[in-house]
Amino acid sequence: MNYQKTPMTSKERIWATVKGQPRDRIAVTPLFMQWAAAFEGYSYRDYYLNGRVLADCQVAVARALNTDSVSNISAPWAEASAYGMEFTYPEDSVGIPKEYLLREPGDIAKLRVLSPREHGVLSELVGAVALEAEQVGQTQSVIGWVEGPLAEYAELRGLQEAMTDLMDYPEVFHEAAEILVESAIVFARDQVEAGADIVGVGDAAASLIGPALYREHVLGWERKLIEGIQEAGALVKLHVCGNISAIIGDMAKTGAEMIDVDWMVSLKESRKQVGPDTTLCGNFDPTAVLLQGDPEVVAEAARNCVATAGDKFILQPGCEVPPGTPMENLRAFCPVDDCQIMSCLRTGYDK
Repeated sequence: MNYQKTPMTSKERIWATVKGQPRDRIAVTPLFMQWAAAFEGYSYRDYYLNGRVLADCQVAVARALNTDSVSNISAPWAEASAYGMEFTYPEDSVGIPKEYLLREPGDIAKLRVLSPREHGVLSELVGAVALEAEQVGQTQSVIGWVEGPLAEYAELRGLQEAMTDLMDYPEVFHEAAEILVESAIVFARDQVEAGADIVGVGDAAASLIGPALYREHVLGWERKLIEGIQEAGALVKLHVCGNISAIIGDMAKTGAEMIDVDWMVSLKESRKQVGPDTTLCGNFDPTAVLLQGDPEVVAEAARNCVATAGDKFILQPGCEVPPGTPMENLRAFCPVDDCQIMSCLRTGYDK
């Protein structure tokens, strides 16, 4: 691994990783959502509906654990609400749709390219990016977030109906994707202008389809979205929850600089599939290891990830840090004190 002894800022460390340049240690970028809200004493509802709360929680967690990024990943319904879907919002879980917006193919005519700063929740999220950038953006990466084309379509249409459409009526999906992708690019650009240097693209529904459907119907739209974000000046992190073993090689063809790898996916095989130029992020089990394990189990899992994933690698759990995760388990892989960096963050650097 490329190692330099001169200390770096978090942002420098992440960008050096992506560019294949020397860095002082492995970057660490856990995805905190509900855990972050509880850490600062807020409900999850407050967290994903109020940009100032989200920013305060993200900054507080990053400062407490010395992680290398703050992230605007919050809840899957933000863009859907801006399109006109209505929700109830329980205090400690994601919103619940009252009904889906796209109940039949003709409903796609309801979709319009969004103006994020004019929609409440999206405006809050853009504002959160600005607050995060103001407080920690000189040192840490600020990760904005948008939904990918298939995930957003499934949120507006319903997951089962979206899967059926993709197989039987793909033209309906493509008609919607034209607008969904353009809206996501606009939303991403607003976040980049507010201070995000990375934008995550969450397309979880893509893990539920096979390689043929992914290549034919989803890959091109993800590539268009990612290219739009990169043109705005940000790196892109492609996040597809679940077992992406069959499609990760194709995911690398989207052009995303970083790909999140969930815990059930082999890092060794993922590296073979994506090649040496894509940065992998992951991937120990957030539940069985991070939530239910102890610090020794967590540190060992982290060391195994670092030893397996190759040079372009960023350490994090396979998905969101679960609520209730003990602080001591987080400290087992987070660089809480740069003067006492965990051995797992230097594995391979001593050669």
